Amino acid sequence: MLSRHFLRCKVLQQLYACQIEDKDVATATKEFEYHVGRLNELGVLQVALLPKMIEVGEKVIEEGRKKFRPSEAEKSPNRKFLTNEFLRRMADNFELRQYMEKWDGCWDVHDELVREAFIDFRKTDTYCQYLSHPDTDFEQDRELAISLFRFLMNREALVAVMAERSLLWEDDFEQIAQYNFMMLKTLDAGTFDEAMPWPIMYDKRVEKDEADFQFARQLLRETIEHRSEGDDLIKSRLQGWEFERVALMDILLVNMAVAELTSCPSIPEKVTIDEYIELSKEFSSERSRLFINGILDKLVLELRKQGKIKKSGRGLVEN
Repeated sequence: MLSRHFLRCKVLQQLYACQIEDKDVATATKEFEYHVGRLNELGVLQVALLPKMIEVGEKVIEEGRKKFRPSEAEKSPNRKFLTNEFLRRMADNFELRQYMEKWDGCWDVHDELVREAFIDFRKTDTYCQYLSHPDTDFEQDRELAISLFRFLMNREALVAVMAERSLLWEDDFEQIAQYNFMMLKTLDAGTFDEAMPWPIMYDKRVEKDEADFQFARQLLRETIEHRSEGDDLIKSRLQGWEFERVALMDILLVNMAVAELTSCPSIPEKVTIDEYIELSKEFSSERSRLFINGILDKLVLELRKQGKIKKSGRGLVEN
């Protein structure tokens, strides 16, 4: 499920950590694998809040019914949310339950934060309008669940609880939430049941997931193993500028691009160059974009002449 662009970001972060802490290839690779694997944990923590809302909702409604002087609404509560088919299917999904048992214990510890979130969601127009319709179908139940997911992902207190579990998750949170948001929209009544394999961020069983992960893993190793060669290439193309004055992030980006150009024959040169220009916008400066674009144009020509760039294969990978 993770895009190659996102995985390139993770490789760049790992390379930066290696530069700061002087880690070897084996250590860097192991850490990269660990951090990518933990993105599954973050993804499950996010979606686990949805079935948790049913559990919390039942408690809140029961508490209202047992008040000494309950209101008429509390005496005869509308239980439609508690029977939401989409949320119930999530709660019944075998794999999701297994993942939740493994990772989502933090929500039991922070039960009060989850309870407050449910109470606040009950006040929204989305929730009230949902209850006002006597009948709903699977699609309407799914839309309510997706709206609830968006609501929960914007609760700073809940986000903070998840971010505390990893220093890297603060940067990853929004992207993983977006992946989950799009994934939830794809679940349909015909295939979503208790036996459906739950879509996680990186699933070794999925051919594309495994291919993209191996691409990123190879990119990391190639960049580290050929770092000195990449530095020399950069130095050879600097005009009126000292290598020591080039930003570290720009050096890492160019080295990654060179590694990808020379070790990934199925990825077109233009795709690689565009990717690293985009990465420079995210992780460096406006001037860096111009620097990386200019130096990669020169290096591509040089690497072609040296026979180090060899593109082949039917239907070159475009992303």
